[in-house]
Amino acid sequence: MSNAADKSLEDAFAAVSSNYRGLTENPYALYRELRQSSPVLAEDIMARLGVPSIASRDPNRPVFSLFKHSDCMAVLRDAEQFTSGFIAEGLGAFLDGLILTGMDGETHRNARALLTPVFAASAIRKWRIERIDPVMRKEFIEPLVPLGKANLEKIAVDFPVRIIYSLIGFPEDDPNMVKQFAAWALTILAGPQVDPKKAEEARNAALAAAKSLYDAIRPIVEARRAEGAQGDDLISSLIRAEHEGRHLDDHEVTTFVRSLLPAAAETTTRTFGTLMTLLLERPSLLNRLREDRKLIPKAIDEAVRLEPVATFKVRQAARDTEIRGVAVPKGAMVSCIVSSANRDEDVFEDGDSFNIDRPRKPAFGFGFGPHMCIGMFVAITEIDSAVNAILDLLPNIRLDPDAEPPKITGLQLRGPGAIHVVWDTPS
Repeated sequence: MSNAADKSLEDAFAAVSSNYRGLTENPYALYRELRQSSPVLAEDIMARLGVPSIASRDPNRPVFSLFKHSDCMAVLRDAEQFTSGFIAEGLGAFLDGLILTGMDGETHRNARALLTPVFAASAIRKWRIERIDPVMRKEFIEPLVPLGKANLEKIAVDFPVRIIYSLIGFPEDDPNMVKQFAAWALTILAGPQVDPKKAEEARNAALAAAKSLYDAIRPIVEARRAEGAQGDDLISSLIRAEHEGRHLDDHEVTTFVRSLLPAAAETTTRTFGTLMTLLLERPSLLNRLREDRKLIPKAIDEAVRLEPVATFKVRQAARDTEIRGVAVPKGAMVSCIVSSANRDEDVFEDGDSFNIDRPRKPAFGFGFGPHMCIGMFVAITEIDSAVNAILDLLPNIRLDPDAEPPKITGLQLRGPGAIHVVWDTPS
């Protein structure tokens, strides 16, 4: 892997982190106050806190921010009253408007029906055995064993990219292309900007990156179809996907694969980093997981509840309505602050604590309702694989006492910047 490729990916990841960092490192005290005083706030709280919108900015659209669990659940569940098509005008504009999270109604249901079987549990189990676990162990964790120390955030940036590209079915013999695809995807994520001085440049860069991705992916899709698309890779599965006699054409397969890439380089990376930070801060809990690996999925769920990567979800009111007696007019934007809802004291006892033994209740880190993240179980499987490999191969892993401890930050795309660890090396 060339240093230039590494640098490009790391720079793009850092730029996205900076873009969505916002004006405060820890918003939870503010959210707690707003849950009590203004659970339905007639204001875009994320704009106040300096986070760019994934929707196109329209000063004529009022914004309402929700902080309570029950309100967020009601909005995210009701895709008829609270729609998502506006996303096609914002982030989706960099993806030709063909983005699953920006579809509504029958269009969304049909697209989801085509895509859901591709991410079935049986397919993910096969992927784990044949692709995820081998790549994780041989390429990422085993080379660390003799070193005795590392920054886990470095592999956290790299391994989700490497694995998802293997699953998608990109050529395995060109690692620099993998890095380039990831850097392009992160450039798309950096397209929405708060600062108008940066907005035009970022938009142009995002559009150029989106076109470069499309132009690189389309020939692979066409070649895979010409070969018969018989493999278990994601591109072949998408080509074969069928719902009520309908199949995806090459443009749709290419565009959907392109829309997956930003999430592949983001959500898994930051969720893994947050989980490892929370576990390393609690050595006795980490030991529990080492002794009982069935606890790992519970720890992942709790990390996603406590510190979701995507901290808010936005919908648009399809008609005039009310939320807690507050009038919400047709066309208004409704911002569900899921990082507040996930700690709502009416639902989660001691919600600010990390407790893998708490009773399981719905949280919204991967969304909720019809727009629940379609790749959620792929991300969870990758993280589970990474934690198992670390516990198997890096004995007595612990925070490096000579380095700055990790810190989870960011108003959106939340996660740690670095996780310095040490472990016992073979004698």
